[in-house]
Amino acid sequence: MDKVVVGAAIVDGSGRLLAAQRAEPPELAGGWELPGGKVDPGEDDHTALIRECQEELGVLVEAGEQVGGDWPLTDGYVLRVWLAEIVEGEPEAKEHLDLRWLPMDELYDVRWLPADLPIVRAVQGQLDEG
Repeated sequence: MDKVVVGAAIVDGSGRLLAAQRAEPPELAGGWELPGGKVDPGEDDHTALIRECQEELGVLVEAGEQVGGDWPLTDGYVLRVWLAEIVEGEPEAKEHLDLRWLPMDELYDVRWLPADLPIVRAVQGQLDEG
């Protein structure tokens, strides 16, 4: 059974994507990712996604369409990502170094972590279709 990590591709009303800069571990610090985290035992993916966004960003999100399927990570983990929108609160970098709202034409202005880069491309594709 795969160990699951969930991620939120949070998009605002003007079509910008929220990017979060990792603070740790040292080998990933400074790289940019989609917010999210591990699914706890007994938790479903959506519950974990909502909890992680509350813990990391201080916002309540609503999950929409899933982006792709299971994205393989290291150590037997898979990443599952959903498009999401903030329904309450303003995002704050509680566990990250920084947050940035990236317009579609600036999506690649940050150094995405290698695991997140193909997902960002898939998010862009989904938004272009929508």
